[in-house]
Amino acid sequence: MSYTQAFQIFRSYSSSLAVRSVARTSLPGARRRAAIGTRYYSDDKSRGAGGSESKLEGKEGESTQKAEGSDREAESKKGESAQTGEATAGSSELAQCDEKLKQKEAEVTDLTGRLRYLQADFLNLQRNAAREKEQTRDFAITRFASDLLETVDVLAMALKSVPQSALSQPSSSSSDSPTSPSSDSAAPISDKPAEKPAQAYLNDLYSGVEITHRLLLQTLFKYGVKPFDPTGDKFDPNRHEALYQAPVPGKEPGTVFDCQKTGYTIKERVLRAAQVGVVQDQA
Repeated sequence: MSYTQAFQIFRSYSSSLAVRSVARTSLPGARRRAAIGTRYYSDDKSRGAGGSESKLEGKEGESTQKAEGSDREAESKKGESAQTGEATAGSSELAQCDEKLKQKEAEVTDLTGRLRYLQADFLNLQRNAAREKEQTRDFAITRFASDLLETVDVLAMALKSVPQSALSQPSSSSSDSPTSPSSDSAAPISDKPAEKPAQAYLNDLYSGVEITHRLLLQTLFKYGVKPFDPTGDKFDPNRHEALYQAPVPGKEPGTVFDCQKTGYTIKERVLRAAQVGVVQDQA
């Protein structure tokens, strides 16, 4: 490479460096003119431009602070509204829980009352069933006993038909026939027992009927069937059946003075009313 060529290359490089330096020095001024909008040639005017820039920056800061403050206020209001909404929701849920609790308490009270009524009904049912069972056992022979009372009445009438005077009469002794002693003839021996008189047979019959009547009454008494004779008692239509009335001096009207048929009870219940005669009022 010759000296001339080297010199030309140096000049090209130096000119390019100068152009670059000029461009760099002119760039801040252009930026400043674009920001301010007016070009000032004195130092005071440049200071005024700097103050306006600071004022603009202060205004921008104030607007930024105001925006941040408004954002904070909005956020605080949102938080307060959220808290208020949560408190309202909590109070509404609490009211709903109280209402549900009252409903459940009312249901518990209702179910408890029903359970008590059902328990009382069940106890009454058990008592009624036990009483009916006992009555069924006690009064199972009511119809049979009422039919058997006719037999008892017949036996009682048979005993009444025989007067005590007939039973107390001494038996007539047979007259002794005179026998002539003879050494040749002997008394004949008979195999038949000696015949009893009719009075003895009557006494035996009466005793048999009386024993039968007594045993039958004892059997009925074993099953709760008891006779009662209301002679001398006050007339009771629930226990007595009046056949007739007659005035009887010296006795209170409405009093039983005659009993035609004896009454009977079974377990304190009237099985058959007594058939009686009642004293009539003479007034």
